[in-house]
This record gives sequence, C-alpha cells and structure tokens, in this order.
Amino acid sequence: MKELLVIVPVFNEEKNLANLLESLSEPKIRSFADILIINDASSDRTEAIAKSYNMPLITHVFNLGYGATLQVGYKYAVRNNYKYVIQIDGDGQHSVDNIAHIYRCLHSKDAEGNTPDIVIGSRFLAGSKAYKISAIKKLSISYFSCLIKKKTGVLITDPTSGLQGLSRRAFKYYSQYGNFDCSYPDANMIIQMLLLGYRIKETTSVMYERKAGVSMHRGLIKQLIYMLTMPLSIWTVTVRIKKGLQKT
Repeated sequence: MKELLVIVPVFNEEKNLANLLESLSEPKIRSFADILIINDASSDRTEAIAKSYNMPLITHVFNLGYGATLQVGYKYAVRNNYKYVIQIDGDGQHSVDNIAHIYRCLHSKDAEGNTPDIVIGSRFLAGSKAYKISAIKKLSISYFSCLIKKKTGVLITDPTSGLQGLSRRAFKYYSQYGNFDCSYPDANMIIQMLLLGYRIKETTSVMYERKAGVSMHRGLIKQLIYMLTMPLSIWTVTVRIKKGLQKT
C-alpha cells in the first residue's frame, strides 16, 4: 500500500472514464499512488468500465451527490491509513500529470517549515494550462474569490477547482460528520478550513476541456441554485466557526 490515495468520483462518465483510467494505470502513477474509483449510482456503463480495471471500486446504490462521494473517499483513506489524498474529476479534465506535482507540493515546506494541509490546482496562476471558460463562469469564480478574501484575508484564485491534494489532517477532518458539504464543497469549505487554521496553497495545473458528457453545473437552473446556495453556505460556515472560536 502506498501513502497516497487518488480519489476519482464518477457519475455517468462512460465516454470519458476509460481514457482517464488508462492514464491512471501507467507505471508513472501506480508506482507511488493507489487509485479509488467511487461510482455515484451512474445509470450508464460507468460501473462496467470501472470494473474492467484493476482498481478498488465503490458503487453507491443511490445517487448521493458530488460532495458525499468525496467524503466516502476520505473515510476510505482514513480507514486504510493513507497519509495523503489527491482528488481528480472523472471527466478527464484534470491531466494525470497534476498528480505527481501536487504530491510534491504536499511535501514542500514553507519559510516556517510547515507543509500545506490542502493544495489546490489553479487554472489562473502563471504557468497553468487550461481551457477557456465562459464569462459567467469567470464572474462567479471572481465573486467567490473575493468572498474568501473578505472573510479570511487569503487570496484563492480558483475556489471552484476540484483538483485538490489533502494531508491526513485535512481529509480526516472532512471525513467526520458535519465537517464537509455533501452538495457543493467549494468556496464554503475553503473558508471553513482557513478560519480553522488549516494551511492552504495554490499551485499551477494542467486542465483540458470536457470531451463528452455534461458538467454537474450544466444548465441555467443548476447554475442559479449554485449561485444562491453557496453564499448562504458561506455565511453559515462563517457564523458557526466564529461562534465556536469565541467559545474556546
């Protein structure tokens, strides 16, 4: 068993998954990382494709959502004594070359000798390679980046990035009941962890445009729900954390 677990949450990704798993099967990845696929009750051939690879697979009987799927991965990592977790999307948008880079970042120490608890792969840092995103998407990312800056004083350029690496300290906290948003774990979780004193850094990343299928945020109604839900979640997290800190 390695010290690093790569979590791949998937939902109806039959057209993208095979190429991703082929890349994850390469010795350059498997030499230092174990892979866990978590199928969130897909209705297509996602499960059959995943089963054809020699990788652990967890399949949900019912669709639980993106955040809940990730939390299952964190629980698995805690139970199996992994030291680090890296999560990548099952749609193939995150290059597997990011894995080794983020793994190194998780081990790198800052000027004070501390390693990060969370490393976020950003599309907006100099040196990153990413696909073009819509003006509305850019606006929402900038909005949540400003909210994080206002609440914590820390600039996070890509708060909606699903490409993240976590130390055991971070994913063990996330694995516990009530500590992770099972619907939309984005800017709200970043604010939570910063207010709690966890160390978060961003790094360059390589991302591609989705080749097939649809994003979980595809569609005007889903985008509106997300834009209305996230500020409320941020407010709830902020109040809860600050009240907890005042009590201590």
